[in-house]
Amino acid sequence: MYGLDINFLNDRPEYRPEPRGGDRRRGGPVTPGDKRATILGLVTGLALLGLTGGGWLFLQSQNNQLRERQTQLDAELGALKAEQAKLASITAETRQVRDETAALAGVFNAIKPWSATFGDISSRTPPRVRIAKITQKEVPASQRPPSPRPSPSPSPGASPSPGASPAVTAPEPPPSIIEISGQAVSFNDVNDFLLVLQQSKFLKPDQTKITTATLGQQRTAQRVQLGGARGGGGANDQIKLPAEVDFTIQTALTDVPASELLQELESNKATGLVTRIERLQQKGVVKP
Repeated sequence: MYGLDINFLNDRPEYRPEPRGGDRRRGGPVTPGDKRATILGLVTGLALLGLTGGGWLFLQSQNNQLRERQTQLDAELGALKAEQAKLASITAETRQVRDETAALAGVFNAIKPWSATFGDISSRTPPRVRIAKITQKEVPASQRPPSPRPSPSPSPGASPSPGASPAVTAPEPPPSIIEISGQAVSFNDVNDFLLVLQQSKFLKPDQTKITTATLGQQRTAQRVQLGGARGGGGANDQIKLPAEVDFTIQTALTDVPASELLQELESNKATGLVTRIERLQQKGVVKP
């Protein structure tokens, strides 16, 4: 009823089966090589943890230094912005002073003294021409040239510099004309007078022209009695003089700056204006 199973091969070492790995680890002895591997693994883990902690501490130190540096740079930037604002204000004030000085210099540079102008016209008047009147008149609005277009306004996005003020310009006088009225012996004398006036640097040659020239009535010389002599002549003894030409010449003052007419101004005794302009040229306000 019962069978007896005896395997004699288990008694032989060469036929003994190998024990399982799990049983061998649980029951087998621990060798020195296994301890070294365990210790090496623990040391490696601790080293990695140390490196990680050291890197974190280093990064925190660098972040703190960067924050301190940023705070210092912000303080320096604030000081630089304040200095920049002061510099912009000084620049704006300097520009305003320069513009006002240039406008004042422009006023002096645009002056043409009447004494110098009359002296130049008088020196150019021929002997056979007599000037009776010189008048200045404003040009009618209908005859004035169109005014220049205003400068374009800045774009909406552009902001003016702090402290800046609009540029100061010298006011321009209204355009005017000069009328020279008088008498001449002949029409040729009037033409000669016109040609001489067109060479004047105080007047505009293209606007210097004869507007009227008419032959007047014949004149009669007035009798003069010398000593106690009696004039015995009648009406037929009156001396008849040739008729003169009544003329009117229209011209205008030149736009050439006074700084370019110093020689003419000085020759016509306008020494005060010449001295002012030379002083402005020395200071660099007016270009020579």
